[in-house]
Amino acid sequence: MKAMICTKYGPPDVLQLEEVDKPTPKENEVLVKVRAASVNAGDWHLLRAKPFIIRLGIGLIKPKYKILGMDIAGTVESVGSQVKGLKLGDEVFGDLSRCGFGAFAEYVCVPESKLAIKPASISFEEAAAVPTAGVTALQGLRDKGKIKAGQKVLINGASGGVGTFAVQIAKRFGAEVTAVCSTRNVELVSSLGADHVIDYTCDDFTKMGQCYDLILAVNGYHPISAYKRVLNPHGVYVMIGGTEVQMFQAMLAGPFISMSGKQMGNLLVKPNKKDLMEMSYYLEAGEVVPVIDRSYPLSRLPEAIAYLEEGHAQGKVIITMDE
Repeated sequence: MKAMICTKYGPPDVLQLEEVDKPTPKENEVLVKVRAASVNAGDWHLLRAKPFIIRLGIGLIKPKYKILGMDIAGTVESVGSQVKGLKLGDEVFGDLSRCGFGAFAEYVCVPESKLAIKPASISFEEAAAVPTAGVTALQGLRDKGKIKAGQKVLINGASGGVGTFAVQIAKRFGAEVTAVCSTRNVELVSSLGADHVIDYTCDDFTKMGQCYDLILAVNGYHPISAYKRVLNPHGVYVMIGGTEVQMFQAMLAGPFISMSGKQMGNLLVKPNKKDLMEMSYYLEAGEVVPVIDRSYPLSRLPEAIAYLEEGHAQGKVIITMDE
C-alpha cells in the first residue's frame, strides 16, 4: 500500500510517499480501507515536534509514529476474530490519535472501539472532517464550557476547523453566538448561524464593552487577562488553540484567576465513540454540516499541511486516496 512516511522531524517536505506492507488486524481490530483523512493542527505539531516537550511522548530524537494522521473515513476491509459490532463493507469514521495514528495511508488497522458507523447522508470527505475538530468543539462547549440555552457565547477563530463546528453546535444548544473571524470569512460564519460576527481586522472584541458567559478561544493572540475582562462574573473561558504562550497562560495562570469566580482554563480533548456518535446524530439531522476548504490527494500531503500551517483555512483540509 502507499503511505506517507515520516522518519525525522521537520517541515512538511520531510514526508515521503512510499510503498509499505498492508497491516494485518489484531483480534480486536478492523482493517480499514481509507477513503479520506483530514489534516489537523496536531499533525504539524507532531511533524515538527513543537512544542519541544511533546517529544517526551512521541520520540525524543526521531518520530515514534512513522505514519501520521488522526481522522479517517473509509470501508471495513477485514475484521479480527474478537470484533462483534463491525463487518466487512461497513462505512466507518474515527479518531486515531489514541491508537497510534496512521490515517495518511491507504489502509490502517484500528481498534473497533475507536470507530463509529459513518452517517449515510454524508460523503467520506465530510465524515473525515468530523472526528477531531467536531468532538473538540463539542467537548469544549458542553463539557468544559457547560453551555446553556440563552447564554452569550463568543467563538474566537470561528472560521477554522474547530470553529466552524463550534458555531453550529453552540447554536444547536440554543446559545446567542458571536463569531470572531477575518473579513474574508464573515459571510461563511454568518451562513453557519452566528448571530453576530466581529471582523477582527476592524474591531477588537476585548475592547467593545460586551461581556460573555462563555468564550471558546480556538485561535487568536489576546492575553488571558484580555479574555478575563470580557467574561461575565461567573463566565467560562476555554482555550483550545493559539500560541504556546497562551497555552501556558491557561495552564499555569488559569487556576489562580479562576479563584475569582471566572473560570479560565484549557481543554484536554478525550476522543471517544460516544461523542463521535453524538456528532453522527447532528450530521444525520442536518444540524451540523462539515465545512471543507479544499482537498488534496495523498501524494500532496506536504502541500496540504503547509497550507493549514498558514492559518487561513476555511473549515477543514481533506486528504483523499484518489489521485
